[in-house]
Amino acid sequence: MEKAKISSSQLFILMILFELGSALLVPLAIKAKQDAWLAILLGMLGSFVLFLVYHKLYTYYPTLLPTEYMQKILGKMMGTVLAFVYILYFMYDASRVLRDFGEMLLTFSYPDTPLFIANALLMLVIIYTVRKGIEVIARSGELLFIFMYILAVAGFILIVSSGLIDVTNLKPVLEEGLLPPLKIALSETLYFPFTEAIVFTMILPYLNNPKKVKVTMICATGLSGINLAITMLINISVLGVDLTARSQFPLLSTVQTIQVADFLERLDVFFMLAMVIGIFFKVCMLFYAAVIGAANLFKIKSPSRLSYPLGIVILFLSITIASNFQEHLHEGLYAAKFALHIPLFTIIPPLLLLVAFFKKRKKQRE
Repeated sequence: MEKAKISSSQLFILMILFELGSALLVPLAIKAKQDAWLAILLGMLGSFVLFLVYHKLYTYYPTLLPTEYMQKILGKMMGTVLAFVYILYFMYDASRVLRDFGEMLLTFSYPDTPLFIANALLMLVIIYTVRKGIEVIARSGELLFIFMYILAVAGFILIVSSGLIDVTNLKPVLEEGLLPPLKIALSETLYFPFTEAIVFTMILPYLNNPKKVKVTMICATGLSGINLAITMLINISVLGVDLTARSQFPLLSTVQTIQVADFLERLDVFFMLAMVIGIFFKVCMLFYAAVIGAANLFKIKSPSRLSYPLGIVILFLSITIASNFQEHLHEGLYAAKFALHIPLFTIIPPLLLLVAFFKKRKKQRE
């Protein structure tokens, strides 16, 4: 681990930027139709339970990275294998979010630019930032968080003042009962974007006030969930359910409809700036977790040495991960969920906590 410390407010900001990240891009929970906002909030509430599990593991080993305490809990061999799986997952998820960025940039304004070039430009900035360490990432987050929220508030005011919102698009509420949004919450929104924040277990040992971890994580996730729910409410009320479901980037389509007094229009660039900020921090956190995790696991004294090789792997993986954007989305929503999200987020952490709990009791008895 590098000799660095971050505050609880910096952790709060990084978590919000991470969870908003690429989730603002896609039609989140749209299978729940006009109840998508409710499915997001239910997924957020479900993630609180898992965050308590992650936090409890942290309280057992407050100074150790997960790559270390997995070996203490499961033994050297099994712990090393599991830690390596999580590092691979962080790299895979970083490549997926990087692909989201490239696809958005090409769709929005650079249709003739190769995907590799778009992804490589962002990856170079991320590698540079990660080499500087967690304190620099956290300070950058504080600065850009304010800018992102100014854009969000300005966009909301402009959408309302344009008279675009049609509340009838949100009716009827719970048309088929509570079961459909609950299903979507348990199968989609619980994993993306909320419990993806398991990556922050790699950052918790850097916190200068460990007592505030639980409150910070829950408050950050709560604010992110409310923001995402409001975003989907606006998308559906402006575009309608069908158009939101068909749109690759519904928030972009919503922003493009803004027209105030035949003067303020084509404000897509504001959307792009907010998206670039969110995606930058999401890839940054995943990449940083992979770098320090790999350095810790393989006993490399200088983690920054790994940033270039791992960064190049993530860059090439983002290109080869899928042949087109639709395949990329399908893989993220279905294949990755069953193969990675369910076991890594909801099954393995509670099992680790159970073993750690019994080991601690045994030690206390002895």
